[in-house]
Amino acid sequence: MKVYKANRAGIRSTTIVAVRRDGRVAIAGDGQVSLGPTVMKSGAVKIRRVKGRDIVAGFAGSTADALTLFDKFEAKVEEFRGNLPRASVELAKEWRTDRMLRKLEALMIVADIDHVFIVSGSGDVIEPEDGIAAVGSGGSYATAAARVLVKHTELDARQIVEESLRAAAEICVYTNDSISIEEITPV
Repeated sequence: MKVYKANRAGIRSTTIVAVRRDGRVAIAGDGQVSLGPTVMKSGAVKIRRVKGRDIVAGFAGSTADALTLFDKFEAKVEEFRGNLPRASVELAKEWRTDRMLRKLEALMIVADIDHVFIVSGSGDVIEPEDGIAAVGSGGSYATAAARVLVKHTELDARQIVEESLRAAAEICVYTNDSISIEEITPV
């Protein structure tokens, strides 16, 4: 019998959710850092703004791995002069093909005013059709909540990500309600 090791980034990480609505984008992340069944920290910030750009990234998975990927992503954004689609694709390619990066266990959501992408180490760069993306252990709960709120309320993007993350925190034991939010608004 062959045993497959589960990817920790998809099982016991955190929750990051992004929503693009009415010309605005918001990304929220919870603050819980878990080591096995233990909460090690409850107020971590897993959302980062790219220096000098209206681009935000959120990460789920191993913290050290995610911070390494954020640094690589920031370099790609600079290399491609703020072109988020190109920077995302190039990061995913490097992540997938580089021997050391390939071992990193994390997922990222990256966004600017026009795009929201999920970027993975398997080479995926996914742009959700509805402008709603979530990753991490509570990602499916946050996605469901965000879709309902977009469809049935007039809440703005910031309010939707906050409420979606609160809903995920009520269900997922690896997600808490210590929420950080970054928002991108039109200039």
